[in-house]
Amino acid sequence: MHSSTLTPPPSNRRRVAFVLLPGFSLLAHASAIEPLQMANQLSGQMLYHTVTLSLDEEPVRSGAQLSLIAQHALGAPLGPLDLLLVCAPTPLPYVLPAKLNEWLRSHHGRGVAIGGLAGGTEVLARCGLLEGYRATLPWQRFDAFAQAYPQVTLSQQLFEIDRDRLTCAGGTAAMDMMLTLIGKHHGPRLAEQVSEQFVCDRIRLADERQHVPLRNRLGHAPQSLVDAVTLMEANIEEPLSTLELAEHLGISRRQLERLFKKYLQAVPSRYYLDLRLQEARKQLRESDRAVGDIAFATGFSSGAHFSTAYRHHFGMTPREERLG
Repeated sequence: MHSSTLTPPPSNRRRVAFVLLPGFSLLAHASAIEPLQMANQLSGQMLYHTVTLSLDEEPVRSGAQLSLIAQHALGAPLGPLDLLLVCAPTPLPYVLPAKLNEWLRSHHGRGVAIGGLAGGTEVLARCGLLEGYRATLPWQRFDAFAQAYPQVTLSQQLFEIDRDRLTCAGGTAAMDMMLTLIGKHHGPRLAEQVSEQFVCDRIRLADERQHVPLRNRLGHAPQSLVDAVTLMEANIEEPLSTLELAEHLGISRRQLERLFKKYLQAVPSRYYLDLRLQEARKQLRESDRAVGDIAFATGFSSGAHFSTAYRHHFGMTPREERLG
């Protein structure tokens, strides 16, 4: 995760504006704004001053067909902002008004961090505000976005904070992103306290990928490849060999290897190892199980083998992962 280079404001208070566009997600908006309000409440200070904006004076209808009355219309005198977040639907079903493009671009270079929630990422990309940045958005739009905006480095993670640009997959990923910001601004303990108030077991990190359904991940791949990956995911603790996988599927080992190379750019054993290590990382972060138990639960014959594979893959040992 890249850290924002935004210079902190002179006072302890940060001014955050939310721009609501028709069809925006109520869940994403609430997941972003509520942690800031809770941080104010728990700290007993006005750490974040929030304001909502709309394109005009009319209520903004969400994707759930509920309307929200913004505090101001676009262009109202707000004073200096520290963070500006655009809440929009995905995919964007309409042409953006020129005044929105101009208004957003007017904040570029002013020391304002600019972000997008869900479809807000596409809004920023259309306005040319993500060129040369890492960004993410809901997984359903990965392919279309990558084709439309090759100048943006597309990430499949829950959220991205790259210098003065923030983007997320929408939904509850917006809460993880804001909790991360609160931790950066005011320390991890406050972020944890806010998370506890919303009954969140933990704050998900930016390097965690969005969960994409298997069929969508593999696109138009042959059913035998989908079945092979399904078998891998169902046999994490006792991994099958490439030959065993092929026999289960009724194809040759060479055919299976060709499928993996063509559609997943990896040999079956490497792809399988990645699945097991991702599961191990999830357990290290989300459970209190002993490292040795996690090693055996993810198909490693010894703790030493597990530690070596983990370090090569993630750049740190399992114990360092847990301490971090």
